[in-house]
Amino acid sequence: MIQLYHVYKAYGGEQHALHDVTLTADKGDFLFITGPSGAGKTTLLKLIFCAEQATRGQLLVDGINLQRLKRSGVPYLRRKIGVVFQDFKLLGERTVFANVGLTLEVTGRPRAYIEKKVRQILRLVGLDAKENHLCCRLSGGEQQRVAIARAVAANPIIVLADEPTGNLDDEITLEILELFREINRRGTTVVLATHNRELIEKVPGAKVGILRQGRLVAAGVARQVMAQRSALEISSQGVL
Repeated sequence: MIQLYHVYKAYGGEQHALHDVTLTADKGDFLFITGPSGAGKTTLLKLIFCAEQATRGQLLVDGINLQRLKRSGVPYLRRKIGVVFQDFKLLGERTVFANVGLTLEVTGRPRAYIEKKVRQILRLVGLDAKENHLCCRLSGGEQQRVAIARAVAANPIIVLADEPTGNLDDEITLEILELFREINRRGTTVVLATHNRELIEKVPGAKVGILRQGRLVAAGVARQVMAQRSALEISSQGVL
């Protein structure tokens, strides 16, 4: 589904945002990407979404080699991927319904399909009673729910989320995480970047990749990897 082989990303000079990263996510995986600020989490997601291109290495998404993908093929790839941003990126002066439906409109879906699909998704995220509310008047948690609804509107096979709970309180954070878990249970591969280790421990069966200064320092089944890292921290009094 997602395969990175010896991927590098440099922003001028010799400074690498990502350095020799090899990581995979299979169909239906829930994969956390974690590490401190500046570790390369956002950069990795941008490469998967073709917002940026790797400097070196090979990156495949659903069998498509992104290093060989022509510019004209990027929109086709992006239809397979839903993206949730930390800052929501919603149209504040438009309604909840309009924000979610926009993804379907640009793909040429008929109006009757859009209305049915949007209302179905809004029920999933618990916002069916607010479809006519302006997004600028919603709470932070509600806006993130709209962003998630928009990301899954076109039935993507992958959902990427960049620190989706970074600005939310603990209760809302758990509610948002449960939404991602439900999306994953329905068969969608979820890749979620976060610095919050507690989230990782709340998803049984999840995988994790730990980045530090652009390098992948550990990867595998989340509970095993995190337990090993915790043991190392205790013995060395270090940090993740």
